[in-house]
Amino acid sequence: MKLMESGEMYLETILILKNKFGYVRSIDIAHEMNFSKPSVSRAIALLKDDGYVTNDPHGMILLTDKGLAIAEKIYDRHKTLTKYLVSLGVSEETAQTDACRIEHIISDESFEKIRAQLTK
Repeated sequence: MKLMESGEMYLETILILKNKFGYVRSIDIAHEMNFSKPSVSRAIALLKDDGYVTNDPHGMILLTDKGLAIAEKIYDRHKTLTKYLVSLGVSEETAQTDACRIEHIISDESFEKIRAQLTK
């Protein structure tokens, strides 16, 4: 089953929070994404059922290898697309917002062409 955009957003957020704080709790995700704790709990349960996340003995949320691969791919796209849009003259704030939308729907082919433009 293909992971939906919302699932990708959760995985990316977990990766960002893990890199920032060294651990991730549901409440951290709720604050970062501006979602309710029950919404986050439901989403995490679904991600857990599909093998994207797990919990450590202390209840912290961890990405599985499968979840980490997707999170890293989405986060890389986010950073690359933001950089590309800024290079075109788009403001940082708008570039961040637009990259967040584009990162989930852009084809691998188009993304790789954008990446290639940045390395010229």
